[in-house]
Amino acid sequence: EVQLVESGGGLVQAGGSLRLSCLASGFTADDYSIGWFRQAPGKEREGLASISRYGGSIFYSPSVKGRFTISSDDVQNTVYLRMVNLRPEDTGAYYCAAGQFFGIPRPSEYDDWGQGTQVIVSS
Repeated sequence: EVQLVESGGGLVQAGGSLRLSCLASGFTADDYSIGWFRQAPGKEREGLASISRYGGSIFYSPSVKGRFTISSDDVQNTVYLRMVNLRPEDTGAYYCAAGQFFGIPRPSEYDDWGQGTQVIVSS
């Protein structure tokens, strides 16, 4: 059973940075990617970035490219999302998910989800 656990969210001032972590386990194959998503209050879930197993393929949504960086530590089975120059509009629940999809992540393409971690960016 695939399990995903996010951590690293919190309250940060505009212009600040955070690093989110997604601890992933339970995979039985290597042909998958991990995606990061955000759901702002009252809005649909939005794909931010994805990385394939072993980091060979990385994709970013244009909305975060240049400010967010996705990376992975395959020894620790963890995928990170480094976020800099945060803005109040980055506020929301952040989720990681796993799926056999390679591209700018779309929620419908991902099968397994973590519980999320909350990010609040104050102005």
